[in-house]
Amino acid sequence: MKNLIERFIRFRNPDFRFDDNLDSAALYSFIWGQIWSLIRGWKLLFYFRNPKMAMMGKRITFFNLSKIRFGRFIKLGDQVFLSALGNEGITLGDNVGLGAFSRVIVSTSLNQIGTYIRIGNNVGIGEYAYLGVAGGLEIGDDCIVGQYFSCHPENHNYEDIDTPIRLQGVNRKGIIIGKNCWIGSKVTILDGVNIGDGCILAAGSVVTKSFPANSIIGGVPAKILKNREQ
Repeated sequence: MKNLIERFIRFRNPDFRFDDNLDSAALYSFIWGQIWSLIRGWKLLFYFRNPKMAMMGKRITFFNLSKIRFGRFIKLGDQVFLSALGNEGITLGDNVGLGAFSRVIVSTSLNQIGTYIRIGNNVGIGEYAYLGVAGGLEIGDDCIVGQYFSCHPENHNYEDIDTPIRLQGVNRKGIIIGKNCWIGSKVTILDGVNIGDGCILAAGSVVTKSFPANSIIGGVPAKILKNREQ
């Protein structure tokens, strides 16, 4: 049984191996949870969408589902919310995982809708992420992201001191995160940032500017601590 389940999981993760010390009770609990996630994934058929072996937690919510494009083997944790109110909507690549209670929102405004969210293949994002991305967000393939990750590609205008800031509109540049990045827990990335391939962002960092490939970044505001190539 263990070998059979292992072979099945390798369709999603070719390098997966059960730990030799995994006991039967934990294995059966895991299997039961995965079966129910697959069953919930088939609910996409009711929206005339191909489930593509999606695994979905409890109380998943979609808004503007027609602009959400799913890859194969996506995995959504409990109470994930995806809102694709934007010009291009949301694109999730193959093997994308979003942790429980995460919110992926292209836009919340009906008078100035957002652009897009594009998440590449083999990307895992931890619980309680908030991707509010009116200005556009791209996350490259093979990125791993810790809990409480947040992106904010939009800024309020504030130049006129006689007008309330909420009435001065916004400006948007977008955020690009390269491939094969490791982003620690509670990292915040602000508008206009471009993170190169292979970067590591230390937990708790607030990233306000762009960094080249293979940088190790940390701090508030974040700065280069060293480069992986050195």
